[in-house]
Amino acid sequence: MAESRTSDTQTPAAAADRERGGRHRAYYTLASLRARGWTPSMVRDLLGEPDAQGRSPFYGAEAPTRMFAVGRVEAAEGTEEFARTLAAAARRSAAAREAAARRRREVLDRIAAEAVAVPRLARDELAEQAVRHRNRRDRERAWDRPDHVPRPAVLATTDTATLARWQVDYLRHRLTGYDALLDGLHGGAGRTEAAQLLRERLLDAIARAYPELAAECRRRLAER
Repeated sequence: MAESRTSDTQTPAAAADRERGGRHRAYYTLASLRARGWTPSMVRDLLGEPDAQGRSPFYGAEAPTRMFAVGRVEAAEGTEEFARTLAAAARRSAAAREAAARRRREVLDRIAAEAVAVPRLARDELAEQAVRHRNRRDRERAWDRPDHVPRPAVLATTDTATLARWQVDYLRHRLTGYDALLDGLHGGAGRTEAAQLLRERLLDAIARAYPELAAECRRRLAER
């Protein structure tokens, strides 16, 4: 197919694309259409079937790349239907971003306001429970890693720093119910921020309940 000629009525996106490319192109791929503002439904409704198929740089012939003729794409972009559809897509995207931002604020507020109740155990009981928890997790690791050989730990031969690490692990395990505060956030920077705030709240609560574990909690907070 012959390459399209530059038109006085070409869209700004087309002009920018050609400036970046430095030469005319015959087809747009789905990726380049997305960069121009096209959504999958817009491609389906306004363009339909592709004009050609190319080889995927990642999957080769097993997953051919759909390609759409430049002239047909730019003709569609000049229609009122495209303008209306693009504006509607922009409104939906803005609404989705606002909804995500609102959920993020709500979750962060819940985490900040939640009272964290740390289990209170005698020092000897906490140490014993922490070692049992560590040994149980060591056994469970062998389920996913056949080459892993469990090595049970013994409280009497465990050094103070290691025991403190296991105790914080155990208490954090007892507090996993608070992870439900993250419900409503599904990936992205918002969930990462909320998870970090929750982690800080839980470690701070553990340090307050068990001052002897404060140094280990501070060490963990300094890791991120």
